[in-house]
Amino acid sequence: MHELLNFNDGNLLLQALTHRSYVNEHPGEKHNERLEFLGDALLTFISGEYLYTRYPDIAEDEMTRRRSALVDEKQLAKFGYDIGLSSQMRLGRGARQDGGFQSPNLLSSTFESVVGAYYLDCDRNIEKIRPIIQDLFDSVPPAIMEIRSNVDSKNRLQEWVQAKFGSVLPKYITERIGGQDHAPEYLAKVFVGEQIYGYGKARGKKEAEKQAAEDALSNLKKQGLI
Repeated sequence: MHELLNFNDGNLLLQALTHRSYVNEHPGEKHNERLEFLGDALLTFISGEYLYTRYPDIAEDEMTRRRSALVDEKQLAKFGYDIGLSSQMRLGRGARQDGGFQSPNLLSSTFESVVGAYYLDCDRNIEKIRPIIQDLFDSVPPAIMEIRSNVDSKNRLQEWVQAKFGSVLPKYITERIGGQDHAPEYLAKVFVGEQIYGYGKARGKKEAEKQAAEDALSNLKKQGLI
């Protein structure tokens, strides 16, 4: 068993592994969405610190791109698969029938939940979780990270906006518009100031925002602005 799944509080681990679709079929269980939120925040911090320390000579914009590459859905799903989550996630019947155990969206969100839960299980001592996460980051070949960072649409849009408008940042508003609990559908809108620049639709919030950024870049290219 991977160290990240070695819990003192087994109930906390069970919650981290429990998707909302499972709770719908098993009333009384707790789903993992709040833990997912916490894990996402921890991964963002640890990845930023990791890159700051490991690559002392790269600039802020490149660190931002590499951080996105380290914690994007595809990479977190791979981490989840590598530590064995594909066989341990607690999913509802519909999610299982739709291939949920191999879903990058479910694997990545469950991985975030496990990270958040492990932090709580360690009495909120980040020093106990940092080396485990850094070992996973070390497993990502630098060349792969660099390739992904160069194609990250959200970062490319942010760079264009800051070059054009200074300190202004793109703002994403994402809401669920349909789908089942095990396969929700989200619509993301990306704004610059009060103006909408692009739309994105996907089963995951992060992917919807990525699609919105790509739509915005496509629109800017059509207008000859990039």
